[in-house]
Amino acid sequence: MIEILRLSLPITVWLAGFSAVYALQGLSCSRHWPADIEARPVLLAAWAVAIVLQLIALIAVLYAPSAARFVQTTATALAATALVAALWSIMPVLAASACL
Repeated sequence: MIEILRLSLPITVWLAGFSAVYALQGLSCSRHWPADIEARPVLLAAWAVAIVLQLIALIAVLYAPSAARFVQTTATALAATALVAALWSIMPVLAASACL
């Protein structure tokens, strides 16, 4: 069972981070967002947390290797891909305005 977790955790962490950041962005553009809270710092903090969680997932895969070589290679590739995906897919938070 730990092997399935090793393979699925990095992509699941990416999906959760992506969903959370863009849910916060949608909420920040709604009338329910508090007027006294700036949206951009909150979105940048959420992006930073998502990146840190991806790094932790990658480090966990690298420093707790699997006995099966295929699982270890695949998990490392998935963790690295998820890190790049988190950097790339959530990066518009840095460049674009919060509400278009």
